[in-house]
Amino acid sequence: MIPQFKSKSYMVVFPNAKINLGLNVVERRPDGYHNIETVFYPIGLTDVLEVEPSETCSDYSFSSSGIQLDGDPEDNLIVRAYHLLRSGYDFPAVDISLVKQIPFGAGLGGGSSDAAFMLKTLNELFELKITPRRMEKLASMLGADCPVFIKNKPVFATGIGDVFTPLKLSLKGCFLLLVKPDIHVSTPDAYSLVVPEKPETSLSELIQRPMEEWKYCIKNDFEKSVFAKHPVIRTIKDELYNMGAVYASMSGSGSSVYGLFKSDFPESKLFDDCFVTGGILD
Repeated sequence: MIPQFKSKSYMVVFPNAKINLGLNVVERRPDGYHNIETVFYPIGLTDVLEVEPSETCSDYSFSSSGIQLDGDPEDNLIVRAYHLLRSGYDFPAVDISLVKQIPFGAGLGGGSSDAAFMLKTLNELFELKITPRRMEKLASMLGADCPVFIKNKPVFATGIGDVFTPLKLSLKGCFLLLVKPDIHVSTPDAYSLVVPEKPETSLSELIQRPMEEWKYCIKNDFEKSVFAKHPVIRTIKDELYNMGAVYASMSGSGSSVYGLFKSDFPESKLFDDCFVTGGILD
């Protein structure tokens, strides 16, 4: 359970990352997007987001620390979430502060999580009484995988990653080791190199098999092209298996790779130049 802190005057929340357990690119849609099937699983790596009513501005202020944010703040998903909600609901201007800890270009959904948590925070702080269903619809306007962070539970996702089926799946007690090399993988570029194909067996069935079998039947369709362009990412996955991972995979379109272990894992010098985090899953 990810904590949050609330008073009458401010809220501090912890937008968390996710990993993908399998990712099949099923078909290209007429609108240019792709239908996929994947399992989104929340993990404990978080950013820190603080929101409070502003005493100094008429719209909003935004500040950040931690990993540097590039680009115009107006393009940030947190700010876009604020504008989206304020266009339809009445609440005061706010001061927004973000400590960015989830890496970019990693396939971890950090920006999407920040946006979804911003919607939830404004809803709770100002008692807007927006239902979770409505919140998911609003989140979908910000990004395909934003809605998953509204309820923030493991789901089987289809469509463009925005149609959710509840999933009875728990990795509680497993050790997660997450490794992100200093490589940014562009999601549009990754999609452009994938050849869509409908799987013989749906991921919703495969994920019910014992974890020890996942290595042989659950795949991420982005790995083939991403590994070809960035061999070091393949090397990281191979090393995680060498260390004893029961299952290892790239998350999303990369570049982060995770390993799931049934027991603690040794250190690896191959990861010295990477962002590395890990721990026991709740």
